[in-house]
Amino acid sequence: MAKITFITTDNKTITLEGTSGSVMQLAVDNSVPGIDGDCGGVCSCATCHVHVAPEHQTKTGEATEIETDMLELNDYANEQSRLCCQIEISDALDGIVLQVAESD
Repeated sequence: MAKITFITTDNKTITLEGTSGSVMQLAVDNSVPGIDGDCGGVCSCATCHVHVAPEHQTKTGEATEIETDMLELNDYANEQSRLCCQIEISDALDGIVLQVAESD
């Protein structure tokens, strides 16, 4: 089981526990503000954009080429950006902190 902390755009901290599936689905199932997951997790909408704290980036691994292409279209993307639909929950994520990205 992994404890995953989301920091919303209005600086609320929400810590959830998950065992499987995507981080996006965990966030949507628990109504984390700013994580919509409109495409259902197929990496085609970027409504689950988060920034991974630098000290936790090794836990998530690198973004795929398709994910990187989606993020390049987002005005709020930076080197810490990930789409949380592409991050699978595992014990390796335990303690991770994700900042929900701004959106228009």
